[in-house]
Amino acid sequence: MHVAGGLKKTKSTKQGRGLGEPTLVRWLLIVVALVFLALFLLVPLAAVFSQALEKGWETYLAALHEPDTLAAIKLTLLTAAISVPLNLVFGVVAAWGIAKFDFPGKSFLITLIDLPFSVSPVVSGLIYVLLFGLQGWLGPWLQAHDLKIIFAVPGIVLATIFVTFPFVARELIPLMEAQGREEEEAALTLGASGLQTFFRVTLPNIKWGILYGVILCNARAMGEFGAVSVVSGHVRGSTNTIPLQVEILYNEYNFVAAFAVASLLALLALVTLVVKTVAEWKVRQELANN
Repeated sequence: MHVAGGLKKTKSTKQGRGLGEPTLVRWLLIVVALVFLALFLLVPLAAVFSQALEKGWETYLAALHEPDTLAAIKLTLLTAAISVPLNLVFGVVAAWGIAKFDFPGKSFLITLIDLPFSVSPVVSGLIYVLLFGLQGWLGPWLQAHDLKIIFAVPGIVLATIFVTFPFVARELIPLMEAQGREEEEAALTLGASGLQTFFRVTLPNIKWGILYGVILCNARAMGEFGAVSVVSGHVRGSTNTIPLQVEILYNEYNFVAAFAVASLLALLALVTLVVKTVAEWKVRQELANN
């Protein structure tokens, strides 16, 4: 068995070397990747921060302390604080049902979860306008009951939930399918209830996958522009999120303030990238251990 293992290892090593590209080709590919990374990631980030700090820290901080900007930051945080937990609950429940059970319509449910990935955010925003706008299907009823969804916070939250709800589910479904059902079935056989099985067996195995999905969901919720732009009405100090505030400041030629506010989203992207990398590494470790 030792000899066979050694032969197998030698064979796989030779195959790996045979499939390897020449050193020049490998370095060329690496250089091309680094050039693209610099052009499309590092240079734009450097441009954002250099423009934001062009007139010094005092101007930068003053731009962030503008009442309309503070209102946009608060609304963005509020929207993320509502949409992310709701998408977390939906994602965990959907992934648990899809990965652990077989039922009619399973493929259709997966297709519905992927729907926001294939629909333009602008189109999703228009759908909410057609549903809840003054001329929409539910518009007259909402107006009669003094309920406002479009051009108000509820519409922004609904649009954000729609464009972000696949993220947690799509991260957890393959992870939970790879882990299989054996541990849950063993726990149920030993007398554990469904909730006990979930909290003591399933949840510890997917915690890093949940974190990974929540990070992506939060980043998209705070950076969403298209759908929110349609349903917000661009009311300054009321229904503008951070991306919409950046657009308004830029259109007013207030470039320093626009880039200062945009730097908040850039910082969010950098933090998201770091935490995402850690969570991704943890998920790979969990899959390898299983």
